[in-house]
Amino acid sequence: MSNYSTDIEAAELGKNGLSKKAGWITVYHVNTETGEYQSASMEYLMLGVGLPAHSYPDEPEIPPAGQALHRAADGKSWASSPDYRGQTVYSTETRQEQTVTQFGELPDNVTLLKPESEFDVWDGKKWVIDEEAQATAARKAAEQELASRKATAVSRINELTYAINLDIATDEEKAALTEWKKYAVLLSRVDVNAADIEWPEQP
Repeated sequence: MSNYSTDIEAAELGKNGLSKKAGWITVYHVNTETGEYQSASMEYLMLGVGLPAHSYPDEPEIPPAGQALHRAADGKSWASSPDYRGQTVYSTETRQEQTVTQFGELPDNVTLLKPESEFDVWDGKKWVIDEEAQATAARKAAEQELASRKATAVSRINELTYAINLDIATDEEKAALTEWKKYAVLLSRVDVNAADIEWPEQP
């Protein structure tokens, strides 16, 4: 029998988690806060010594892409959970986007589906357009545009009227006054509730 051996002495753990035989053992380390698998290493255990903190002796099975490997909540086995980290999700309440930073199931109030407009609302499965809100916004925008155009027309009409009242208006100014008055009348006929407004051409 030889006095030499190239075998590596393997440690043996007892039921209490302490080594009942000194030697080397492969241990698997996890993140101290999330329990996510981090790395593996060989550790030498003296007799009666336990594993390093946050380390386990059972080898995990590597999950497929899109899954995070971590220790189960009870610490007795390995588990995997969906991993959306780095992806963008959208609030189903505010449409606000954010980047996922933790593994696990997504909260109920976010979705990976991107809303297409500021009028989208979540129906529980997909984004749908809130047509009433869209129509209200369009009407308000049309009202603001109409008010701006009317203000411009009134300002120009007043300027031209002053020139005529002072009997200093040129022929071009007299003709312009008529055109601006026509423009003001056409503006008064604009329906801000119309789906497709045809704005009169400004003189």
